[in-house]
This record gives sequence, C-alpha cells and structure tokens, in this order.
Amino acid sequence: MGAVRLTVADLDGLRDFYRDAVGLTELETSDDVVRMGTADPSDFPVIELVGDPDAQVRPRGTSGLFHLAILVPGRPDLARALQRVAEAGWRLTGASDHLVSEALYLSDPEGNGIELYRDRPREEWLVRDGVLQMDTLPLDLDGILGELRRKDAGAGMPPGTRIGHVHLNVGDLAAAEAFYSGGFGFDVTVRGYPGALFVSAGGYHHHLGLNTWAGEGAPPPPSGSRGLREFEIVLPSAEALAEEESRLGEAGFEPAREGDRARATDPSGNRVVLRAAT
Repeated sequence: MGAVRLTVADLDGLRDFYRDAVGLTELETSDDVVRMGTADPSDFPVIELVGDPDAQVRPRGTSGLFHLAILVPGRPDLARALQRVAEAGWRLTGASDHLVSEALYLSDPEGNGIELYRDRPREEWLVRDGVLQMDTLPLDLDGILGELRRKDAGAGMPPGTRIGHVHLNVGDLAAAEAFYSGGFGFDVTVRGYPGALFVSAGGYHHHLGLNTWAGEGAPPPPSGSRGLREFEIVLPSAEALAEEESRLGEAGFEPAREGDRARATDPSGNRVVLRAAT
C-alpha cells in the first residue's frame, strides 16, 4: 500500500497534527500539497494532504474512508506512538487486540479515522479450518507502555513505518468484493465481522477493509468533500501494473492510464491509484 491522499480544509492544522500527534515527517510541500512520511528516503510517503479551504464536511451516511492504518515496525514503536498521542494532548477513540495485531485508534481534527498498529509475527497468527482468526479484544495498554525506552523520547515515526491497510466505507459488500477481489485479484481473508469484509495479497491479514457501517447503499459524498481523495496500491514493476490493468479490464472495470499511473474507481466512488514501485 502506498500513500493515502486526503482533501483537507485546514492544511496547516492537519500538517501539524500528523507531525506532532502521529510523528510523521514533512517530506515535501508544493502548492497546496504536503507529503509526509518517515525521514528514511527509501520509504514510501505515508500521507498526502491536499488543501482546499472551501472543502465541505463529508456528509454522514456516505462512502469513503473509515480509517487509514499506519503500520509501525514493532511493539516499542507502538508504545512510543501511544506516548506521542498523549503528549500532543490528543485522545484515543479505541484500543484493540485483533489477535494478528495490536492497534490504537484516533481521529484527526477533520474527523478522518486513523489506526496506529503493529503486527504480531505471522507464526503467531491463528488459523482454524483454513480461516484466519481475528477478533476485537481489549488492548493491554499497560503492557504496551512497558515497552517504552528512554532513548525513544522525542523520536518521530521510525524507518519502515508505512500504510499497512486502508479501511473503506462502501455501499454494497458484494459489489466491493467483485471489484477488489474479482477485479484486482485480492484474496478474501475474513468474512466473520457483520457488515464487513477483509481482503489481502500475499497472505497478509488484510490490505483492505470494506464495510457497510455507514449504511447499505451509502452514496459517495459530494465531489470535493473533505476526506479520502484517493489511495495508492503499489505494484512491484511496470509489467505487474500492465497485468493489473488488463485484469481489471477483463472484469469490466476500466482503469484510466495517466502517465506511469492508472486510476480506477470502485462501485462506491472510492478512487484507487495503481503505480509501479520501479
């Protein structure tokens, strides 16, 4: 997963939040776009903020971003993320043990959902009857904070931090599955959550979460609303990108090529950018 792009009304305020409360580094600013990630130049950008002071609030009951999920390399990094959120004076909206991962939840000042999480090693993931086991259990926050190390004080997000997954509100799960699994070729990993579906590549627990919790048949928000603008899926090569375009076309979803990128829109209006890593 590559960068998540958000349309924001208060560009300076959102930049400060993602720097101070989340710990991202400002990488580049051009016109009304701020790119943020880690200080390691080999990492992909994590988030791109596109400023539009006239952008209206995304209406309730519409499709779009449920949350963007920032994956940190290890448990001590999650402990530092928890401390950073508290030091910035921000509140969590939740904290969960998902068996495959440990996660903190919060929202940015414009209401975009954020998950900060670390994965457990894959050999610890539970599989029963061929089905990956995930749950939503209380998180051991004391255990997380016990991972803090003095040398971590003041550090931003470490190298290797990236978007681990994107969770979307959609209007119809069957249509979303046809697009992301049938069109893109993602494997369905979990169906057990009511009104939700999780898909991934390479055996991961999920690269995409899809849910109808904003309402069955939820329409897209008005054009130019605050919130999700688009998110990136990064393919390993130009050949893989061409293959993905062909697969989408054969499934009836025609991507639009724009230079070295291709764009597609899911049945709920969420926009996806495909690009090659090299």
